[in-house]
Amino acid sequence: MIRDPETLTLLLDTISRFVREKLVPQEAHVGETDQIPDDIVQDMKDMGLFGMSIPEIYGGMGLTMEEEVMAGFEVSKTSPAFRSLFATNNGIGAQGIVIDGTEAQKQYYLPKIATGEIIGSFALTEPDSGSDAASLRTTAVRDGDFYVINGTKRYITNAPEAGIFTVMARTDKDRKGASGISAFIVEKGTPGVSLGALDKKMGQKGAHTCDVIFDNVRIPAVNLIGGKEGVGFKTAMKVLDKGRLNIAAASTGAAERILSDALQYARERKQFGKPIGDFQLIQAMLADSHADIYAARCMVIDAARKRDEGRDVGTEAACAKMFASEMCGRVADRAVQIFGGAGYLAEYGIERFYRDVRLFRIYEGTTQIQQLVIARNLLREGGQ
Repeated sequence: MIRDPETLTLLLDTISRFVREKLVPQEAHVGETDQIPDDIVQDMKDMGLFGMSIPEIYGGMGLTMEEEVMAGFEVSKTSPAFRSLFATNNGIGAQGIVIDGTEAQKQYYLPKIATGEIIGSFALTEPDSGSDAASLRTTAVRDGDFYVINGTKRYITNAPEAGIFTVMARTDKDRKGASGISAFIVEKGTPGVSLGALDKKMGQKGAHTCDVIFDNVRIPAVNLIGGKEGVGFKTAMKVLDKGRLNIAAASTGAAERILSDALQYARERKQFGKPIGDFQLIQAMLADSHADIYAARCMVIDAARKRDEGRDVGTEAACAKMFASEMCGRVADRAVQIFGGAGYLAEYGIERFYRDVRLFRIYEGTTQIQQLVIARNLLREGGQ
């Protein structure tokens, strides 16, 4: 749902110009230093990018899902690290509060999240609990007006920068699986919260992940999201449905950038006395990439519109995330092939994208998990 086409066009043009003029020139620097410059972070805050999906009454832009994925297409036409920094505030790091938080929780945290004063982080995955999220072992034991949390979370995006963590923990040891899991807000600096060393990753330099350790962390009972035990896993799944659409949009935007670079190279690089873009086998890879991107874009927008209509898009979100992330990998692989030997060199940047986008097929539900989600939903619904 697009509320005001003129306002949206202005926003998208502003983001596109920011990406082109500020972010793209910094890609190599971020890749080398593993840090996003402070002035870039401040620019993101000033533009309101940390609060795109936060409701307007709490200081955000209140974008609809369709508007948000369209913004995601534009902001993702550069290194994924830039988007990653503010994406958790618009997605998994804040949506638990937006969707299921109490009014007091919303009023206290969301305005700070919207401005980027606080960066939110989503703590679900554990050393022995990844795709099987319902098997998590982190515990939260009620002690009067407090809960005491113990456990370790792994691969937590933006953990080093986070001001709050949305933590999934088991509140009922006797109830196995999802029904015994609750969601909590844990603030950075709470005694007992510590961080592991930064993960050394294949790609996405500038986007930081690490372990988060909770050692007898006492938090007020009012930090139980929604004020009710046992519904945390449902909150997580609702958050992930939205997050999967955002990852699908990011995959599509990144693929558009990669194809743009490949097109430019195909026009400029000459072999046998003419541009390589004149050769049909190069043209085939360009055409396949464009068709892939077009299909992914249509899927993402369709699913976003359905979510704006209030429909359950669990299946559609899984389809979009699965197809778009796999598509982005294919486009990146073709681009390296089009660049040839140059595509293997760091100076061209295409090899960085090749490494960066590989993660899209893993986080917020692997491709294989999306396949299970889609198939199980189809079987449950009778194929309707």
